[in-house]
Amino acid sequence: MIPTEHKDIIHDVSFDFYGRRMATCSSDHTVKIWDLNENEQWVCTADWKTHSGSVWKVTWAHPEFGQVIATCSFDCTAVVWEEQVGEVNAISQIGKSSHWIQRASLVDSSNSVTDLKFSPRHLGLLLAMCYKDGVVRIYEAPDVMNLSCWSVQFVINCKLASASCISWNPSRSHSPMLAVGTDDPRTNAGGKVEIHEMSSSARKWIKIATLMQVTDPVHDIAFAPNVGRSRHLLAIASKDIHIMALNPTKEKGTSNGGANTGDGGNSNEPHMTALASLTDHESQVWRVEWNLTGTVLSSTGDDGFVRLWKDNYLGTWTCISQSKGDGRDLLSNGSQRSRAPSNSVQNMMDTNGMQKSHAVH
Repeated sequence: MIPTEHKDIIHDVSFDFYGRRMATCSSDHTVKIWDLNENEQWVCTADWKTHSGSVWKVTWAHPEFGQVIATCSFDCTAVVWEEQVGEVNAISQIGKSSHWIQRASLVDSSNSVTDLKFSPRHLGLLLAMCYKDGVVRIYEAPDVMNLSCWSVQFVINCKLASASCISWNPSRSHSPMLAVGTDDPRTNAGGKVEIHEMSSSARKWIKIATLMQVTDPVHDIAFAPNVGRSRHLLAIASKDIHIMALNPTKEKGTSNGGANTGDGGNSNEPHMTALASLTDHESQVWRVEWNLTGTVLSSTGDDGFVRLWKDNYLGTWTCISQSKGDGRDLLSNGSQRSRAPSNSVQNMMDTNGMQKSHAVH
């Protein structure tokens, strides 16, 4: 257990690329940075107040671009932060060893920013943000040495009443792809997840699919890292956990007639297959995250459990581990493991690499 000392609900926990640093953000308007020391203990190395509203999400850029995070808030802004030692405008932190500087404040809407994600490294330094009104904006830092300069490259108007979460497809062998989910509770509002793809010929983002299989509000969404697969895996956190497979159409450049895109663009609709619907949480699922190889999925829900999922050779997804919020590590049959709680939680974090949490007091 980590005493975060946040004074309100923690909305997001994000691990860096190597899993040795994490950032937390809260309704108390603060962001904290944590580092794993030589004793395998989490130590808060930075703590500062930002935004004028609840901080919803925090995300790390790839370390190739330095130690960079971005936060978004109910106050309709997103802020890019960079760690720097010795700068005069560094945030004053008594007793802290890490200094973070605000590089840019991105404000292009009067709606709350609900989620943001940096793009995969091979696409450069891009930041995708989704808003309460269903719009997605993609920002680019043309000069990675000057993070104070960001420009809007694309604006995607989703057919969703609102947008609650966003995920980049990390595949290098496929055109840039984004999944966007909505937490709109209305049951007659159509599908809750849209898939958008960047068309190189049209130089714009085109909606290529709407996942009609998911009808409950979506709280989180995550593409799996593609390691040797011919298809893409997408995990969706809703009332249950849905795992979908997207098989790209082999023939490129032909139109699907706009049957499911809503745009009639030059992009192919992927073949979508529902692989699993996991109900073990028996409550709302708030976060899903894949490990670095895309073979293990972790999830958190209102039941207070963190669960790890893996498929077998038959393609059946089962829970291989579950950990209670109080640190107890349980076997799949509910019996408790014999090892110490602190070690079990750390082992789960190491297995996942980038585990997120819904709310921690």
